[in-house]
Amino acid sequence: MLRAAVLIVAAALAAGGLLAWATGHPQGLPAALWGSILLLATLFERWRYRQASRSPDGPWIATEERFVDPETGRTLQVWYEPHSGARRYVDETQDRSRP
Repeated sequence: MLRAAVLIVAAALAAGGLLAWATGHPQGLPAALWGSILLLATLFERWRYRQASRSPDGPWIATEERFVDPETGRTLQVWYEPHSGARRYVDETQDRSRP
């Protein structure tokens, strides 16, 4: 619900900014840019953090951190890569191959 509200506000901000800019108000351009950035970031966030898959290969370390994904109801375990600081979210109901 919050995501939908953010998408609506971002789209309205981008459209309103473009409309204002097109009608000769230069203040509309920053609003259009920020609305577009917020819209793209919100859409990208869902794709980026939806990588719940098998245990990652390489120098990944399993952490004790686990949480229930509110959309799927599955328990995800957090894996950490110490060199880059990246985190992966692995569905632990599907993968039992690593501790």
